[in-house]
Formats: sequence, C-alpha cells, structure tokens
Amino acid sequence: MTDLIRKGEGQPLRDAMERSGLTQADVAARTREVDVRGRGVSLGTVVKVTGSGKTATDACRLRTAWLIATALGEPLQGVFDMPAVSTDTVKGCKAHGESDPR
Repeated sequence: MTDLIRKGEGQPLRDAMERSGLTQADVAARTREVDVRGRGVSLGTVVKVTGSGKTATDACRLRTAWLIATALGEPLQGVFDMPAVSTDTVKGCKAHGESDPR
C-alpha cells in the first residue's frame, strides 16, 4: 500500500485547520462525514498526522491522507507529497520493459 508524506512536518495541515477553525476532533468527525464507509479517521490518527513533536508521524496511508485533506477542504497535493513511483508497479516490472510472465 502506498504511504504519503505530510509536507512541512505537518505545518500546512495545521495552517489549514487554523484557517477553517477546526480542532483535531473536528477534523476526525468530518472524516467520518466524507468517508463513504462512514468510518473516517480516528482522533488518535488525526493527532499523529496533524501534530508536531515526538508523537507525530510524517507518513500515513493514501486513504487516511485523502480523508483528512478532504475534511479540511484542501487539495491532497497541497498538504501531502505525492509518491514519485508506485512500488506496487515496480515490483512486477522487468528490466527493459519486459513483462512479468505471471
């Protein structure tokens, strides 16, 4: 699964929260509203992704990043770095464009 890295150690996420007047708990609640499954992102995960310091994390799953960015009304690429290459497709590739016979 592809992980995304938050930009600027999460500062763009915190700036977006401040602009919109949302707390971390508000963001977690909004992720449930935008999630078609209705599950959203837990408050603990929102705290890790949007926070700073030792408990913060720079990487999260694509789905988590999308739900948080959508809840904030921000474009995904504005708050997270996009992966340069998908490791899912690199694993199945052969040198010089040869296809994998599987």
